Parts: sequence; structure tokens; C-alpha cells
Amino acid sequence: MEGLKVSDAKLVVYVHPSKANKVSQAILRELSSLLFKFNETFDGVVLAYDVNLPSKIARILPGIHPYIGVRLEAKLLLFHPKPNMLLEGMVVKLGQQSIHVIVIGFSSATITEEDIRDEFKYKVVSTFGLFSVFAYHGVHIHQIV
Repeated sequence: MEGLKVSDAKLVVYVHPSKANKVSQAILRELSSLLFKFNETFDGVVLAYDVNLPSKIARILPGIHPYIGVRLEAKLLLFHPKPNMLLEGMVVKLGQQSIHVIVIGFSSATITEEDIRDEFKYKVVSTFGLFSVFAYHGVHIHQIV
């Protein structure tokens, strides 16, 4: 699917000393906090990860609270859309000025009145709004309730 990419990342996760006996759990908790949020470092939204610990050696950082720095490698599945990329989604709200769409089941997108193509005409049919196009385009987008 367009917009998805797999990225190999070398990361360092800092673990609090109180979690020293459950390092793997602390690493997974830290990586889980990255899920479904845009991350500028990865230039996309992290959808999934697969972790590999190449070494069991960690580094203790000096300071008032000496955190443990654990190096790891991870494969990340990223939602990484580019401008003018064609994405498919499900219409969840339809109005005369905008169309609201859910892409990949979690990401919300809005198509505003300026971006709705001219061949789409808004009509109200028995309390439901719909956009329809001429028959030769063969496209009908209906509101999903």
C-alpha cells in the first residue's frame, strides 16, 4: 500500500534504575509510547515495531538519577504519506463544504471545499447528503452512517 514503509532504526532507550530488573518490559513500554503518533525523527507515524537487542550490555549514564542506556535495533512500520499521494479511505462524514475520511483505519483526513473536484455535485437525498458525478466517471461516494 502506498504511504507505508519499513525502516530499520538503531535506537537508544533510557531505562530508569527502578526498572533494571525488567529491562525488556521497560523497552517495550517506551517503544509502545511511539505508536500511532507522528514522529519527526522517523518522518511518519509508527504503526508497528519489531525489536532486536544485539547485545546484553548497557551503559549507565552519570547524574543524579543514573539512567541505563540500552542500544537496540528495530524494524519500524511507518505511515509516511507524501504530498499529492493518492490514499484510499472510508468516508465517515459528508457535508457541502467538506468530506471527512478515515485512512488505514486510524488516521483522519479532511477534503475541504476548495479541494473537492468540480465534477462532484452535492445533493441531498432523503436526509442523506451525497456527492455524485456524471455516469462516465463511474464514481459515487455515499455517506456511511
